[in-house]
Amino acid sequence: MAQILRTKSVEQSIQDTEAPEHRLRRRLSAVDLTVFGIGVIVGTGIFVLTGRVARETAGPAVALSFVVAAIVCGLAALCYAEFASTIPVAGSAYTFSFATLGEFPAWIIGWDLMLEMALAGAVVAVGWSGYFTSLLSTAGIVLPDVGVNYPAMLIVAILTGILVAGIKLSSRVNLAIVVIKVTVILLVIIAGLFFIRVANYSPFIPPPRGTPAVEGMRAPLIQVLFDITPVAYGYIGIFSAAAIVFFAFIGFDIVATAAEETIEPQRDLPRGIIGSLAICTLLYVAVSLVVVGMQPYSQLSQDAPLADAFTAVGQPWIAGLISIGAIAGLTTVVMILMLGQTRVLFAMCRDGLLPRRLAKVHPRFGTPATITLIVGFATMILSGFISLGELAELVNIGTLFAFVVVSAGVVILRRTRPDLPRAFRAPLVPWLPLASVLACLYLMLNLPVATWWRFLLWMVVGVLIYFLYGFRHSTVRGFRADSPKIQDS
Repeated sequence: MAQILRTKSVEQSIQDTEAPEHRLRRRLSAVDLTVFGIGVIVGTGIFVLTGRVARETAGPAVALSFVVAAIVCGLAALCYAEFASTIPVAGSAYTFSFATLGEFPAWIIGWDLMLEMALAGAVVAVGWSGYFTSLLSTAGIVLPDVGVNYPAMLIVAILTGILVAGIKLSSRVNLAIVVIKVTVILLVIIAGLFFIRVANYSPFIPPPRGTPAVEGMRAPLIQVLFDITPVAYGYIGIFSAAAIVFFAFIGFDIVATAAEETIEPQRDLPRGIIGSLAICTLLYVAVSLVVVGMQPYSQLSQDAPLADAFTAVGQPWIAGLISIGAIAGLTTVVMILMLGQTRVLFAMCRDGLLPRRLAKVHPRFGTPATITLIVGFATMILSGFISLGELAELVNIGTLFAFVVVSAGVVILRRTRPDLPRAFRAPLVPWLPLASVLACLYLMLNLPVATWWRFLLWMVVGVLIYFLYGFRHSTVRGFRADSPKIQDS
């Protein structure tokens, strides 16, 4: 047990970043990180999930669901910010867990992050393809149906090339696209104000009732555990919807994966994490209030709610602009999710839990090119053959689980290494991390039973891989036991 719970010291993690063959180039500022955060957060959630959740689960009160999800993310964001400023190393929650809980828990988190980012990247690529195909059809161009989602595969291939070419190029592409999609979102908010009908807000919280959306395995786990008849809407529906729209906030944690490529990580990482989350929360709440005010929640489109709402009020030209903004928005989401996935895998390979030779940095581009190509290929295959559907919920449970571990890890590291310099300190420790843990667990319990079964199956596969490969090839376990760089739990 002591072997699989052996921790990797902060000093060793930082020292590993200096190895020439594994050294990433520091090119990113606080502004770059904030734009990265906005680039990945603003995407599927605001352009797609808003309509689905308002229609099926929360009604006009979907804005409150966004607020609940934002509060949970805000608690976790403060914990991430402390960790990122203390351990400015690629890998995000994986690296943080290795320093506090040990090798096996770190592997579990890394495996969990693979589920979150790789699957989310593919899901968002599918959403991108839907908007792209729709925009082409309005221009009279109909793409042939060949049984494979080749537009999604094509965009993933292009973004893979950009990521291989360097982090600074990726940040410039991201900045250009973020400007486009934020402009479109502001247009939605301002133009939509002129088409709001107050009657559409009544009732703001529809009375709870059973619907097909919460039947059988789709029922929230918490309602099954406490033998509550599964219902949508009402106050219960607000929290159930929060567990779903949580997908809209995934991304601020990915900012932490770029720690080794940040010029001044101790200062800039907390700013990037908290700043991007705050900006996106304001945008989400404003857009959700506008869209449910423009059209009765029961009539909202599940595929393109923002664009279709403007079409319904006789403004198809705005709907066209929204489609362009959605395509731009989803493009950056796919790119940064893939960026985060490659950095987590990079850290795991460098530690030997996966083949270490994959962690070599390209001599010209300064990026983990081999890992990036592998992630790009896997995402292409997934995006070519999967549908959007319930996969967003599977991504949510993986992310929430990572948030639980990171929040608990802040308390542990404060006690085990109080000597470490912390450029940013989360307030009210241990109470704030405890609140974060409880809030994340509560949202997890509001996810469907089927999602829990899929998550547990993925974890079982991860445990098998660890004991068949990672346990025997770990570089951390290969250090001398009396080395000050290694600590036994």
